[in-house]
Amino acid sequence: MCGICGKIYFDSSRSVAPPLIDKMTSILEHRGPDDKGVYTDGHVGLGHQRLSIIDLSPAGHQPMSNEDNSIWIVFNGEIYNFEQLRPELEARGHIFKSHSDTEVIIHLYEDEGPDCVNSLRGMFAFAIWDANRQQLFVARDRAGKKPLVYAVVDGAFLFASEIKSLLQDDTVNRAINYEAMHHYLTYQYVPGPQTIFQNIAKLPPAHTLVVQNGKITTKQYWQISYADKLNLGKESDYMEHFREVFSDAVKIRLRSDVPLGAFLSGGIDSSATVAVMSQLTRTPVKTFSIGFEEADYNELQYAESVAHMFKTDHAEFVVKPDAIQILPKIVWHYDEPYADPSAIPTYYVSQLTRQHVTVALNGDGGDESFAGYERYSANHLAAHYIKLPRFLRERIIKRAVNLLPHREYRWSIIRRLQRFINGASEDPARCYVHWLCYFTNEMKTHLYSEHFLKQVAGHDSVNLTADRYGASDADNLLEKLLFADVSLYLPYDLLVKVDIASMAHSLEARSPFLDHKVMELAASLPPNLKLHGRQSKYILKKAFEPVLPRDILYRKKMGFGVPLHRWFRQELKPVAYEILLDNRTQERGYFKKDAVKQLLDEHVALRADHSYRIWALLMLELWHRMFIDQSTVLGI
Repeated sequence: MCGICGKIYFDSSRSVAPPLIDKMTSILEHRGPDDKGVYTDGHVGLGHQRLSIIDLSPAGHQPMSNEDNSIWIVFNGEIYNFEQLRPELEARGHIFKSHSDTEVIIHLYEDEGPDCVNSLRGMFAFAIWDANRQQLFVARDRAGKKPLVYAVVDGAFLFASEIKSLLQDDTVNRAINYEAMHHYLTYQYVPGPQTIFQNIAKLPPAHTLVVQNGKITTKQYWQISYADKLNLGKESDYMEHFREVFSDAVKIRLRSDVPLGAFLSGGIDSSATVAVMSQLTRTPVKTFSIGFEEADYNELQYAESVAHMFKTDHAEFVVKPDAIQILPKIVWHYDEPYADPSAIPTYYVSQLTRQHVTVALNGDGGDESFAGYERYSANHLAAHYIKLPRFLRERIIKRAVNLLPHREYRWSIIRRLQRFINGASEDPARCYVHWLCYFTNEMKTHLYSEHFLKQVAGHDSVNLTADRYGASDADNLLEKLLFADVSLYLPYDLLVKVDIASMAHSLEARSPFLDHKVMELAASLPPNLKLHGRQSKYILKKAFEPVLPRDILYRKKMGFGVPLHRWFRQELKPVAYEILLDNRTQERGYFKKDAVKQLLDEHVALRADHSYRIWALLMLELWHRMFIDQSTVLGI
């Protein structure tokens, strides 16, 4: 796992300044503190910060070239099938000078050109400079586990693992993308390919990009398909096939020349991963968990149960967050406004884990492939609910349910019922977005200033999900929603969260559920093996019944949350009021001060739970102060 960057002038008579590449590279040191490399040749410059995982010797140094130095690569990620590809390449006459997976990509590119990505199994973002073709080739893995952002400015193409690297070049301005901000307030993240900056874009997952003769061409090389279904007959046959594919995905992720372990939340996905790891290794698996003092957000007892069952070498940490200490770090590392609060425990568990190992497997991706979220079954239920007469739904049921009192409790039945009734809609995409959004369109109208409303007029954030929903080749509601999540929520929220939080501590995170063979298998399963009635992850749970206890497999999903509702009434209350209502914030002209104060007051008075909305506004303002004003945040 590493950090990469580079700059290519379209005009070959211009020269890239080595100090600039050095500066762009150095700011990524947290992603790879073990080694640093810079290559410049006239109008081309490449930079690399290395986290040594495979082949720790100097032979793995990057930028790396082929035998005649005509091809240079900077690579971030891991290719899990490189040991299978290497003998094939050697048989074709290629000579290797290292034992790294990086060199496999170079020689595969020499033989297959841009089609080389089809042979790669793993997580990756890389750039190859081909001097013979005077071409830059850039690629990103299928699921989007490794990031790649780019900008086209001043007759040049710049790329990097993180936005902050691009901003080291003064030609990349910091003009804000207001449409992206508008979408952020709906989704809690900035959906790609946009970024919060007008002149910077994300390369989407499963895409390649070629820069040649001043022309930039992107191409999608893979997309998950739900059209062709497996027909294995008995349920037990599906279970056995899944176990084989998943076990293989775990096995190939155990190759490492540095200490390796696993995140263990006590949920089914991480528990299944640890269970398989324990079967495949001779020594106890090192596992790491994090929890909070609040019972609603603490899964440590379940993690301890799994750790005890598989006799792992277990470490855990109870978080007592110091907001003043942690918030500036979160803002700096994420580069864009990012309001998924689970970034906090992910940051802490990565910090804990890195004290013991350099690589950690996790359970990410299981929900999006096997229908793990409650909102999937809620959408199915909504499809039946909306058949009731509108006057009954709107004038009687909705009004009655919203009058019911409920506890400020994460799993309050009344609270969940209100959320369902208020979100049910004839439009499946709009219904779906309502259940996961922070600010609805109606809330935005109340919040936005007239000026900001004009800036984002005509941009309905729901359309992003609707477009993905419509682009799926699935013929059923569930899998259309799964496709939307695989296309948006997974790569631009969850995978960003884990990549940034883990790399902030120079920790490599590996995800067996995001192996493309596992994802393809999940897509090929009949829908009822994923969501069986209201039972989520049905086939996954049935497959691990012989291995994991029922209180792990069938307990309610908690998620990796934090007690924001309490923080904004206690520890973070002064910070929220001070920052969100001060003149500096208001002078940006985005929001009505009275509307922001109303959110804060209603939350503190227990009249509503606006914690996630307040969090989104706070993270947005702190981001402005750090990246636009370029000033200190909370005194740091």
